[in-house]
Amino acid sequence: MKMLFDLLPVILFFVAYKLGDIYLATGVAIVASVVQIGWLKLRRQPVDNMQWVSLGIIVVFGGLTLLLKDETFIKWKPTVLYGLFAVALLVSRYAFGRNLIEAAMGKQVRLPAPVWDRLNLSWTAFFAVLGVLNILIAYRFSTDVWVNFKLFGSLGLTVLFVIGQAMYFSRHVQEDA
Repeated sequence: MKMLFDLLPVILFFVAYKLGDIYLATGVAIVASVVQIGWLKLRRQPVDNMQWVSLGIIVVFGGLTLLLKDETFIKWKPTVLYGLFAVALLVSRYAFGRNLIEAAMGKQVRLPAPVWDRLNLSWTAFFAVLGVLNILIAYRFSTDVWVNFKLFGSLGLTVLFVIGQAMYFSRHVQEDA
């Protein structure tokens, strides 16, 4: 249910694009993201940093798209978001000695430190590849193809990556004594 809630702005963006155009879809995504955060705050539920960053990026890049009537900005939004995730994973690990993947999952599963480091690096690489792939598709294909990739391609790749990660780290899980 949380995953569906997190994907709601992207799904609404897709639907609005199919019913209208990129500018309608962008406006819907901005409103959906603001309402999503507002809903969490109203229910006194935590809003994680990723949601705040995503909101800021959709407001800035979506706002520029609407203000300047240039779809390039909204097409850059996923790449900027993925790039920030990749940089955050690297900087937190190597500048501050904190592995964000371990921080997110460490309470659920115990893994050796080198496995956490490999997971952190693999997520960093995955986000970097998704960012590059987004830009390649945005510039080499039609907006229709890009919108379909934004929902189905990136989501499908993420699901496959998560399955691969689960298979990898399940071999290294340490049992409690």
